[in-house]
Amino acid sequence: MAQDGQSAEEWIPLQNGCICCSVKDSGVAALESLVERQKNFDYILLETTGVADPGNIAPMFWMDEGLNSSIYLDGIVTVVDAKNILKSLDEPTQEELPALEHEQHEHDPSSPLMSTAHLQISHADIILLNKSDLVDTDELNAVRTRIESINAATKVIVTDHSRVADLSGTVLDLFAYSSFSAGTHEPDFSTKGHSHLDPTLSTINISLPVLDRAGFSKLERCLEDVLWPSGKPKPYEVHRTKGLLRLADGSLKMIQGVREIFEITDAQSEPDQAVEGSRVVLIGRNLDRVPSVLGWHDK
Repeated sequence: MAQDGQSAEEWIPLQNGCICCSVKDSGVAALESLVERQKNFDYILLETTGVADPGNIAPMFWMDEGLNSSIYLDGIVTVVDAKNILKSLDEPTQEELPALEHEQHEHDPSSPLMSTAHLQISHADIILLNKSDLVDTDELNAVRTRIESINAATKVIVTDHSRVADLSGTVLDLFAYSSFSAGTHEPDFSTKGHSHLDPTLSTINISLPVLDRAGFSKLERCLEDVLWPSGKPKPYEVHRTKGLLRLADGSLKMIQGVREIFEITDAQSEPDQAVEGSRVVLIGRNLDRVPSVLGWHDK
């Protein structure tokens, strides 16, 4: 969308055929090339298909500072159909299943099927719970509770016809990966434990003390062990990692991660919520099998 409100459409050739399957540098380079030629973009919105996995797209924009990219990931917004989402979660069709999910389910029938809807909810920073006018209050509350059982760190905004009062902070200007500054959504660190309402995916909150230098280094190694395990395949999946670390020297660090990629950066300001000590939030599958580290336990 240009500054004067005019929309522009342009085809961008990618070597692998689509932005979902392109390696990070070619996808970002294509968008950078577009920005360089147009020079008047305020914001770029990537609208994926209904069967896209955000976890394959988000790492494209996870750029090291040394690459000096003008493109950065602001946040992931998922639109949820309040009328039909429970059926999509409980009875996914073949088209609503990620690749290889049937094969994995046949190998382990006790494992619940994970639909693409689960993936899209688990990665979301903002969820627009749409078509609220088509369900009654009890149905809407049930849907919202189910969503929060999958991703307790997301912000849910109830809409009808996808109307929002203010685009800033709901669709635009999320800063979900760069700060915890005022006006942006923060993980709900008051949430205790993880829900079993949806056995496919869940959120766990891990309480940690104020960390000295040795504790901070140990936490980094523990996250690497969880997200980059060597040897046999992981019995769990971590889709999102979030965290706020309070250090003994008085500084604050934040953790942001998608799948196996994570980074720890300086927090720009104190969170709006009162947070004592440090907290780490993991969103994913089979999180009860995540190895215990630093004496972590669900609170």
